Amino acid sequence: MPLVSSAEMFKKAYGKYAVGAFNVNNMEIIQGIVDAAKEEQAPIILQVSAGARKYAKHIYLIKLVEAAVEDSGLPICLHLDHGEDFEICKACVDGGFTSVMIDGSKLPYEENVALTKKVVEYAHARGVAVEAELGRLAGVEDAVNVSAKDATYTDPEQAADFVHRTGCDSLAVAIGTSHGAYKFKGEASLDFPRLGQIAKLLPGFPLVLHGASTVLPEFVAKCNAYGGQLKDAKGVPEEMLFKAGSMGVCKINIDTDLRLAMTATIREHFAKNPADFDPRQYLKPAREAIKQMVQHKIKNVLNSSHKL
Repeated sequence: MPLVSSAEMFKKAYGKYAVGAFNVNNMEIIQGIVDAAKEEQAPIILQVSAGARKYAKHIYLIKLVEAAVEDSGLPICLHLDHGEDFEICKACVDGGFTSVMIDGSKLPYEENVALTKKVVEYAHARGVAVEAELGRLAGVEDAVNVSAKDATYTDPEQAADFVHRTGCDSLAVAIGTSHGAYKFKGEASLDFPRLGQIAKLLPGFPLVLHGASTVLPEFVAKCNAYGGQLKDAKGVPEEMLFKAGSMGVCKINIDTDLRLAMTATIREHFAKNPADFDPRQYLKPAREAIKQMVQHKIKNVLNSSHKL
C-alpha cells in the first residue's frame, strides 16, 4: 500500500473523531506510533518538521515511513509540519510527501493568502494536500517560537475568506492551545464558541489543532523523579481535545507528549542502569512507552480506534 493523502481520512473523520498527527524524528518513534496504530486499527499521520528533516535527513525519513507502510499495511499520510516557505513545501511535494503545511501565520493577511495559494496550486497539480494556518499559537517547539503577546486567535469570518481564496484542504486554527510543555499558568481554556463559529462558516471543512499535547502527568513525574525540570508543565485536558474532535477538528497534532514519553523512559533507564552503553537497551523501552502513550491517545483523546 502506498502513502495516502489526508483528504479521505478527514472526510471519514469529520464530526466523529480526529486523526492523530504524530511528529517523527527517528526509527524508534516511528515504530512505536505505527505499532500502536496497527493494534488499534486507527488512521495516522506521520509528520516531519523542518528540524526533523535537518536532523534525520529527508531521504532517511521517507524510507523509514515507507518501511512502516510496508511492515504494517496501514494507510499512512506523510505530512510536512510548519513549512515556512514555498521552497520547503516544494521540496517535500517533489520528495514524496502526501501532505504539506505552509505556515504563513506570521505574515500579514494578504501575504499569507498569496503564499498559501501559491503552495496550493503547486501541490494540487501533483496530488498533494495542503494545510494552512490562520492565527498564531504561543509557545516554543522546534522552529516555532511565538511569545504570548504575539499570539492571536483565529477570526472566524477571516478564516472563511481565507479558505475560499486559497483553496487549502485544511486549516490550523488558534483557539487557545499552545506549543511546548508549558501551556497554561492557570486553568486551561479553549474557545469552543469560536471553534463552533468557524465550523459553522466552513461546514464540513477539516480544521486542525496544533499544540495539543496533554503533557501526561505520569511522564512529567517520571522526568522530574530522574533529574528533569518540568514541575510546572501543564497541557490541554484530554476531555477538551475529545470535544474538539466532535466539532470539525479532524487532525490533532501531538509532539511534546512523544518527547516526554521517550525522555522520561530513557532517564529512568539510566538512573537504574548507569553502566549501560547499549542503545538498544534504552531505546527499546522508550519505543514501548511511545506505543503505550499513542494507544492511550487513540482511545481516549482522538476516539479513532477501529476507524479503518
